Amino acid sequence: MDLDLTDTLRLNHVNGFPEVLLNALSTDLWRHLPGPTLFHVPGKHGAPLFVSVLLHGNESTGWVAIQSVLRRHHANLPRELLLFVGNVEAAKHNVRTLSTQHDYNRSWPGILDDVRSEVQLMREVVDAVRVEQPVASIDVHNNTGHNPHYACVNRLDDRYLQLARLFSRTVVYFERPLGVQSAALSEICPAVTVECGLAGGPEGVAHAADFVQAALAVDHLPDRPVPSGDLDLMQTHAIIKVPSGATVSFDGNDADFQFRSDLDRLNFSELEPGTLFGRLGSRRLHRLIIEPGGPHASLSQYFTYHRGEIRLSQRAIPAMLTCDSHAIRLDCLGYLMHRIARDGSRLVEN
Repeated sequence: MDLDLTDTLRLNHVNGFPEVLLNALSTDLWRHLPGPTLFHVPGKHGAPLFVSVLLHGNESTGWVAIQSVLRRHHANLPRELLLFVGNVEAAKHNVRTLSTQHDYNRSWPGILDDVRSEVQLMREVVDAVRVEQPVASIDVHNNTGHNPHYACVNRLDDRYLQLARLFSRTVVYFERPLGVQSAALSEICPAVTVECGLAGGPEGVAHAADFVQAALAVDHLPDRPVPSGDLDLMQTHAIIKVPSGATVSFDGNDADFQFRSDLDRLNFSELEPGTLFGRLGSRRLHRLIIEPGGPHASLSQYFTYHRGEIRLSQRAIPAMLTCDSHAIRLDCLGYLMHRIARDGSRLVEN
């Protein structure tokens, strides 16, 4: 049966974790759940761990990882688990979000628009989680392009970085976009978003499962600094977007933006000025939109368009560059980062 839209935006609470879900595909969850669901799974110790999965319906790694953890423990978790399973309806169709929906990871408290039903839903989730006083929060995601596994934080506090380091030494501090889970939960407890590569990859599932397992087992998150050699810290300074209505290609066909076919292979590389991203199409009507990565970010020029060639104009480290035109429309082309110190100051590049 199809889900009724009003049901998907009513938060469903479940005590425990039904055994039938241990092997259910994310695309089949609509058969078992009426919509977004918060599971209260008991464990040996209180101060639960909060984990959210499937905020984007085609990012299944978090769901499969949670199944692995729960099968491993046979309902005998070392710590109580609060599990939020998000966009069940989009997962049914294996898409990020439906055209009738607002992005589930742009709808959390902190977003300026508080009218949409998705925003009301996420506020209800946060209120329910706050009462439980979780020890930490984890939001599991996938990318559409080639990226290493990395963690994202919205605060540079030591406990937040300690949590992130449990997943990866590569950590990205970001302030935009607004309305994301980790920013909302950062007001309650140490919170992190983990990016686990392409959906469906066994390495991402194993990595996410091990991380959740470690977070469930940890007694507390220390408030001492992570050793500097154990952390590669970067900050998002710019968000790259394609203008609405502009066309893109990655195969050399004429379009407003003809990007190189291996664009996503540039992710997390330290790029020099002059690095080629692609070419403008024959009409040369459009330019890339560069949005600030935070409220205090300065928007210096990042690209030049001499003779129609789209080239980087200053050193930067890209992340989440994608060759998926649909993902570009729904979100962005990617991000540009710079290395930072613990206090958030930008490190001088040699």
